Amino acid sequence: MRARLALVGALMALVAGCSTGPGTLAPSSTASPTAPATATATADPCVPTATVVPSSTTCPPTSTPSAHPTSASTSSSPRPSTSTSAKPTTSTSTSAKRTTSTPTPSSTTSAPTTPTPRTASVVSVLPTSAKVVALTFDGGADSRGAALILDTLRREGVPASFFVTGRFVQAYPTVVGQLATIGPVGNHTWDHPHLPTLSDAQVLSQLDRTRSAIIATTGKDPIPFFRFPFGDSDAHARALVAAHGYQAVGWTVDSLGWKGTSGGMTAAKVLDRVVAAARPGEIVLMHLGANPDDNTTLDADALPQIISRLRSLGYSFVTLDSLR
Repeated sequence: MRARLALVGALMALVAGCSTGPGTLAPSSTASPTAPATATATADPCVPTATVVPSSTTCPPTSTPSAHPTSASTSSSPRPSTSTSAKPTTSTSTSAKRTTSTPTPSSTTSAPTTPTPRTASVVSVLPTSAKVVALTFDGGADSRGAALILDTLRREGVPASFFVTGRFVQAYPTVVGQLATIGPVGNHTWDHPHLPTLSDAQVLSQLDRTRSAIIATTGKDPIPFFRFPFGDSDAHARALVAAHGYQAVGWTVDSLGWKGTSGGMTAAKVLDRVVAAARPGEIVLMHLGANPDDNTTLDADALPQIISRLRSLGYSFVTLDSLR
């Protein structure tokens, strides 16, 4: 009988335990303070724990290093990835960073080259039977007539050639740059000395310094165009400049505009001199500056009429390029 009662009691206890429903894990806060820490179903998956988080778990980035790979191609997180494929790196791969190039001046177009020696001579008329005139202008002392001369040449569509000293280039680089848009800019020495009175080394210094200045300012080599200061040369000086690639250019007629009114000249006289000397291949010498005593710019003043009169006689205008 006692055994039956014990069996009945055990069955009743079992029934009472099942009537409470499926088992539920107790919150971690009810755990005994002395119990060892274990993962529970309510633990925050984004808080770093000793348990390795599966790679599919979406957690915001933290400063704690990840215990598993973070590939941008496999991550399901919509938040910014810490994958190195999704942020700038220091990789040297050309696909990962932009490559730029900085233009540098070309030594083939701006640096002086070794000139070809030429025959020693001074050309005073272009070798042609055509009715063409080459207007040439020297620049040495100042540029007070240059603006008017440039305006006239541009307005009339007339090319011209120029010879400038190195000091002129230093003083008026903008003007020299503008001259180069009209026609060739030739070498007229550094400071306009009488070359026959100088040593060979001094002559070459005059040539080379001026050449470098013109190239630096215009980007164009003055060779082969050269004009002796004052037209003063001797056989040795002509041979020396020719050996360094220059063709000396003289003139068919000097307008004498440089004398100014103080020297007995007028714009009308300049015009008459130039037109009277007209012939096929005429080379006309004029100047960019003003007379230092009276400040006149007679060549600039006479230029429009010179162009008009020569055209009326059937002449057109050329540069010295045929002498290259």
